[in-house]
Formats: sequence, structure tokens, C-alpha cells
Amino acid sequence: MSFGEPNNPYGQPPQQPPSAPPGYGYPQQGPPGAPPQQGYGYPQPPAYPGYPGAGMTAPQSMPGLLVTARVFLFIISAVQILAALVLLYFAAFTSDVSNGADELGFGSVSDGSGGAAAVFGIATLIAAGLAALSITLGVKFGKGGQGIRITTVIYGALGAIVGLVGLLIGLDTGLASSIIGPLLWLVFGGIIAAAPVVPSGTAWFARPRY
Repeated sequence: MSFGEPNNPYGQPPQQPPSAPPGYGYPQQGPPGAPPQQGYGYPQPPAYPGYPGAGMTAPQSMPGLLVTARVFLFIISAVQILAALVLLYFAAFTSDVSNGADELGFGSVSDGSGGAAAVFGIATLIAAGLAALSITLGVKFGKGGQGIRITTVIYGALGAIVGLVGLLIGLDTGLASSIIGPLLWLVFGGIIAAAPVVPSGTAWFARPRY
């Protein structure tokens, strides 16, 4: 019995054909026990749009700075609602004064009161509209997109400008009561404008929604 026969138990084992190299796009085989490697040509995990760094997952909860800005929006809306109520009261009061002056025949007093009532009425509408905008932005932080983000940045920046102007005026008067309010408004506006601009805020508003 020769060593070359295939049934010879003492012969050399038959040669195995060389394994073909992994094809294009298939994962490479690593050492035993190692996790499978990502093969060339396989799709990589999707990077979150707008978030720095590829492959980072979308944030699952609202960032802390956005939560702070949201609370500030609700606080500002409460102040604006109170301001609207006070202005509405003055508008009604001046309107009553104007009507009383008309009944008594005081034309000049009536004209002045009527103009003041109109001014207070317009201011009431502005305050109520701003309060509605503040509440809407705060509520939409949870599901809003780029439109809410841009509107919040503009709204916060305008509020910070108003606070800065008021702070400069208060510094000229030298009264502490004239400085604290504008300073708080400046801080609130600055945080509201900055929260959607930082990377965590940008990622939150750009996250996918299913």
C-alpha cells in the first residue's frame, strides 16, 4: 500500500485548499474570542447631525443649560402676564376717567385720558403677546426644531439688549433698585440666547424625531 493512496492511514493528510480571502465589503475575521470587526464598505453608525464628533449618539434628555433657559422663559412669561394685567387696569382706569370727563364737559381732560388709555391698551397687547411667545418657546423646547431654536436665540438676544440698556440707565441713576431688575433681565436674556447655540443645545434641536 503506497503512501500516496487516499485510503492509506499512514499517509499524509490530504491538503486543504487555501481559504479564499474575505471578499470586498465583508467583515474581517479577528483572533478567536475577539468581537467581529467592521468590514470595509459596511455602513458606519450614523453620526448625529450637528453634534460634534462622528458616531456620537443623539441626546436622550434635554441638556441642563436648555432646562435653565426654559425655566427662565416661564419666569419671564409670568412677569409679562403680571405687567399685562397692571397695564390693563391702568387702561380701564384712564378710560373711566375719560368717560367721566366727557360727561362733565371737560374736553381737554377727556382728550388726555383717552390718549393715555389707548397707550395703555397697546402696551397691554404687547405684554400679552410677549407672554404668549415666552410660553410657546418654553413648551416647544421638547419637540421643536430649528425654527424654535432660531426664534429663541433672537428673542433672548433682544431681551439681553433691553436689559443692557436698562442697566446703563440704572447705573446713571445710581439706585440699586434701578440696577437689579435690568441686570436680571440681561442675565436671563443672555442664557436664553446662548443655550440653543452651544453644542449640546444645537444637538438637541437637531436630533431625529420618530
